[in-house]
Amino acid sequence: MKELYSKEDIIKCGEGKLFEGRIKLPAGNMSMIDRIISIDPEGGSYGQGQLIAEFDITSDLWFFECHFKDDPVMPGCLGLDALWQLTGFYMGWKGMAGVGRALGLKELKLSEPVLPDAGKITYRIDIKKVTNRKLKIGLSDGYVELNGKVIYSAKDLKVGLF
Repeated sequence: MKELYSKEDIIKCGEGKLFEGRIKLPAGNMSMIDRIISIDPEGGSYGQGQLIAEFDITSDLWFFECHFKDDPVMPGCLGLDALWQLTGFYMGWKGMAGVGRALGLKELKLSEPVLPDAGKITYRIDIKKVTNRKLKIGLSDGYVELNGKVIYSAKDLKVGLF
């Protein structure tokens, strides 16, 4: 199983062509991931799996024009959505099938904004538990890092595959 995925792979996943019917990532502007640089099925804080990905921040990204006028900042909800996306990706990578849906989270902290000159943000997902029964659920903790510093943390991200 691959542990590295390029932008082209991420685009294929958005088209449903990477895992052939197992899972899709959002496509187009809602794709908040440029590459996955590491997947470790036994890594992370809980020994249940870890995924690390990156997103290149450039001043011409669509959301900077409208969020906010004359004070551009990446919407925090987009970074949060990327963490849900990556939890679902991990489930598909593990061979699970279904349409992924964010089901909630327990706690979210945003400590710094992502500005147009950020360069790159790193996402880290630490898998807590994956249930592969009739109802497929992934539970993880997620982090958005800028220059090696955690700027968003999300506890108990929950994703379901239906």
